[in-house]
Amino acid sequence: MDSRDWIRDGVRAVAGGLLAVPLAVVNLPLFLFFVVGLVLTPVFGIGLLVLPLVTLLIRARADAARRLAAGRGVAISRPYRPRPEKAVFGGVGYYRWLITDPATWRDFAWLVPGTVIGLVLAVFTLALPVYGAEGILLIPLWIWLGTDSYGYGMIWPIETLGEGFLSLPQGALILAIGIAAAPYLRRADALFNRLFLAPTRAAELRLRVSQLTVTRADTVDAQAAELRRIERDLHDGAQARLVALGMTIGLAEEIVDADPATARKLLAEARETSSAALVELRHLVRGIHPPVLAERGLEGAVRALAMALPTPTEVTASLPGRLDTPVESAAYFAVAEALANAARHGGARNTAVDLWHTGDSLFMRISDDGRGGADPSGGTGLRGIERRLAAFDGTMSLSSPPGGPTVVTMELPCALSSPKTSPSSGTG
Repeated sequence: MDSRDWIRDGVRAVAGGLLAVPLAVVNLPLFLFFVVGLVLTPVFGIGLLVLPLVTLLIRARADAARRLAAGRGVAISRPYRPRPEKAVFGGVGYYRWLITDPATWRDFAWLVPGTVIGLVLAVFTLALPVYGAEGILLIPLWIWLGTDSYGYGMIWPIETLGEGFLSLPQGALILAIGIAAAPYLRRADALFNRLFLAPTRAAELRLRVSQLTVTRADTVDAQAAELRRIERDLHDGAQARLVALGMTIGLAEEIVDADPATARKLLAEARETSSAALVELRHLVRGIHPPVLAERGLEGAVRALAMALPTPTEVTASLPGRLDTPVESAAYFAVAEALANAARHGGARNTAVDLWHTGDSLFMRISDDGRGGADPSGGTGLRGIERRLAAFDGTMSLSSPPGGPTVVTMELPCALSSPKTSPSSGTG
């Protein structure tokens, strides 16, 4: 990290400390309102409304703490149970869903200690930078204004012009120390919050089962849609041509003795029909599993794909081995879909693909210089990529501000299974 990144990170941490103060103060009234909601629970019609409302506010506050923690590199997953379909706000089922969720009580237990620790760490985060900035800015201002009420000292009282200027390097040093310490203080706050706000082991397993259930359903739907597509392509394409081929050959058999010339023409048409059917079958097979993928692996297949695109595409890869066939196929089609989106919807003039394997995961990054503004909810392409990756516990992140650039980053947990046989560098 260079000096600019260090300063930028420190300033962001100080800003996070400033934001943490009002957020920590909010915890106390939420704590009191939750207790009031519990007390009012026996009062019919009041507790059913007050406690769920306060609980949702507490969850919103906890989510804010999770987002701040994520900014410090501490990931905290949401541990809440999914809401039952028949649970309606203000009803007994909705109340029971909230009150029986262990995460609700963990959030409640976090409110008071979260306030104390949050305020203490926020004050320490702000104190040194503010104190140092005061030594740099305020004392010279007071001196040049001619005021006699200096009354400020970091180590000794400032009573003369010379002592005022001596505060400048001292204030700069304290400011630098405060900026350097701020990220660590904010991270300490995030780690403390994780003790309460992160899901327990049982909750993680429950969330995992829920995620796998959704993933399995999406995978089954995707496979069914793919089978229907293959069936439709066979019925409308190769099958129709093969039926026509059989009819043409049968007609040629009937007239071969009476009209050999016409029979020869029919056989020539049959040969052309068989060639067209073979081409369609090859295209269909490429859509299922491209031969270049089986022969050259993911890197070689992506390079071949890049060469066939109308948009100049640079491919950089570092894959020291081959992937398992299902993972390799999913990764290839995910990259192909992302490149197609860049050319079709993004108006990109240049695209780039980066492939690398680190630890136990394959990473794929597709970037383009198009118009940006991509939204997974606005079409089926990006959602299709997410579903394809989710079948292998993969994830996709998107950065696409208006005006571009667009960067799609995908991660697939996988291991390398065999030595690489394709080239390792170049440009497509």
